[in-house]
Amino acid sequence: QLQLVESGGGLVQPGGSLRLSCAASGFTFSFYIIGWFRQAPGKGREGVSCISRTGDSTNYADSVKGRFTISRDNAQNTVYLEMNNLKPEDTGVYYCARDIRPFRSFSPSCASADFGSWGQGTQVTVSS
Repeated sequence: QLQLVESGGGLVQPGGSLRLSCAASGFTFSFYIIGWFRQAPGKGREGVSCISRTGDSTNYADSVKGRFTISRDNAQNTVYLEMNNLKPEDTGVYYCARDIRPFRSFSPSCASADFGSWGQGTQVTVSS
């Protein structure tokens, strides 16, 4: 059974850091691009960052470039999102997602339409 389980969210002050994890099971992890998305209250889902199957290619939303880092450990079936210098506008529910099909070519942007399996999300709140 396919599962994606996010963890690591919480309440942090502006300028602080968090590390999100996404633990995957039920499929061959290394066959798929993985993405992080977020949804702020009253807004649509936004692509934050995606990582290729081997981890050698990544992309980021302009709003998080230079502050967030995505990585993956295929031996542990886990993807991480290191978030630094957090801002109030980073507040939202963060989801990890699996590409809709294996071995798809990596694209320059994360589009939610390319992802078909989602975790339950983890809340990130940036507030003083």
